[in-house]
Amino acid sequence: MTGRTGLRTAPAAAGFADRVQRRRRRSPISLTPLIDVVFILLIFFMLASSFLDWRAIDLDAPVRAAAGPGDGTALVIEVGPDTLALAGESVGLATLEARLGAALADRPGRSVLIVPAPAVPLQRTIAVLDRARAAGAGDIRLGRPAR
Repeated sequence: MTGRTGLRTAPAAAGFADRVQRRRRRSPISLTPLIDVVFILLIFFMLASSFLDWRAIDLDAPVRAAAGPGDGTALVIEVGPDTLALAGESVGLATLEARLGAALADRPGRSVLIVPAPAVPLQRTIAVLDRARAAGAGDIRLGRPAR
């Protein structure tokens, strides 16, 4: 009886040993193909992306500060480094929106011409432009100061 049991267990034990040795004989997984695939994907996405699509404001200032569309009805906002004037009258940045809104309520189709001085920071001009847009101005233009 032991002979049969010994014969039966010996091949089973040998089969297990063979499986263990086969696992040990396998070569390790190489990371080189994975790195190649990552670099190919990186190059693909770099070429597929567009880096030139910046959100920009195209501004073409006229040669001189002119009135609106031709009838002289544009509201002129003169922006200085420390001053702000609406139609020649000094106003503050906080009151600009209310005063401009009242002026536009009379004639809603009027254009607004923003004329920044040469030393004015761009952020101040953009703040005035935002206030004019909030006041309801539809036609906003930028101009250069008269020389």
